[in-house]
Amino acid sequence: MNTTPSSSVPRALPAATSGRSLVLGGGGSTGNAWLIGVLAGLAEAGLDVTGADRVIGTSAGSTAAAQIAGASPAVLYAAVMDAPLPQRPRPAVSPSPGSPVPNHLERTGRIIAGSATAADMRRRMGAAAIDLAEDYDHSGRWRATVAARLTTQEWPEHELLITAVDAGTGEPGVFERSGGVDLVDAVAASCSSGSAYRIGDRSYIDGGYRRNENADLAAGCGRVLVLSPFGGRTRMPLEWGMQLAAQVEELHAHGSTVEVVSPDSGAEHMFGANAMDLSLRPAAAHAGHSQGKALAGKLGEFWM
Repeated sequence: MNTTPSSSVPRALPAATSGRSLVLGGGGSTGNAWLIGVLAGLAEAGLDVTGADRVIGTSAGSTAAAQIAGASPAVLYAAVMDAPLPQRPRPAVSPSPGSPVPNHLERTGRIIAGSATAADMRRRMGAAAIDLAEDYDHSGRWRATVAARLTTQEWPEHELLITAVDAGTGEPGVFERSGGVDLVDAVAASCSSGSAYRIGDRSYIDGGYRRNENADLAAGCGRVLVLSPFGGRTRMPLEWGMQLAAQVEELHAHGSTVEVVSPDSGAEHMFGANAMDLSLRPAAAHAGHSQGKALAGKLGEFWM
């Protein structure tokens, strides 16, 4: 089986066509809930964007992208709202799923600060994640966790791109239906921001280390809707060009029309350092649902 995702090294972007792309960015557990909420709110108000020609999922967005391939946003939203709350909220700054690291943000922040370029950062992140994986049975447990979250384990018929970064080389890449990697493994790799996730003879880390939204992969689509739980923010130096604004600028330069939806200011406390607090998932989903309903009219004119 080919376990190497197709290359996504920056290249000349194709001119935009009439196709539509839905981009679901990373954002942790609360980000996933917010994404589901937005999609459900839009659908309830009469705008179903899950039928996009191309769906791009990164980290928590990869989970959402796979989830909507097997269930309606309304069903997924109800599941978030009905899920029992954890007895004890997780810490405000928490490790990635399955990672023993007590302070994930501080650890990765040191790696970012010590890196000269984005490529250097990816290599350093990958090396650190491989070291963690050697001390912890991450891949098997994480795969089971991801599989339980998905409503289908089959790639959909529409074009679905799931981002990841090769932990061994730092090379960014994309998993897709024709690549020989099953959907669960692709999503598990895209969400693996702590320990490296192994597929065959390769290991991978979170697709957010390519870019948090990876909206540039929508190149060639005429209309691009970006849902960004982190509001386009980045922890990386701006000169690296990883921020959402740079991605949108690239798409505009090649003819795409882009709309970006981010959490309202009143909901921002549920993301960032609190993104892995499971007790905030219903509130994040509700905030997204309200936004989706409110924006459906405006976005409908853009999308249709």
